[in-house]
Amino acid sequence: MELSLLVWLLPTLALVIGVAVGFIVARLLPNAAPSNTQRQLDDIQKRFDSYQNEVVTHFNSTAMLVKKLTQSYQDVQDHLAEGANSLALDDVTRQRLLAALHSDAPQGPRDRLTPPKDTAEVPRDYAPKAPNSPGMLDESYGLKR
Repeated sequence: MELSLLVWLLPTLALVIGVAVGFIVARLLPNAAPSNTQRQLDDIQKRFDSYQNEVVTHFNSTAMLVKKLTQSYQDVQDHLAEGANSLALDDVTRQRLLAALHSDAPQGPRDRLTPPKDTAEVPRDYAPKAPNSPGMLDESYGLKR
């Protein structure tokens, strides 16, 4: 009987000790893991904040450069308008230059740049024939009379 009690008591005692050691280890180890995880999370958050600041800086710089480009474009337009006013020989030329400068709509092709008229025919894969003359498939085609 003592032997059967010992057979049951030792595994039960080992199980209780194992559970206690497991509980203690489980309580001590997660404290180390969250600090490592927390450190990684803080590092990722810091990198994300840095990235967001870089994006904001980039778009602010882009906005400033576009504003500067727009101002430069306006300065060029003003310079060209002044040149048209002072250098044009007659009033008609001056008006044409100013109209070309200030028109927002794209202008049509100029006279010297117009493409050739559509009078050219599409190439054919057969020989043209005159009206009332025999075609190439006619028996008398190519024979002299």
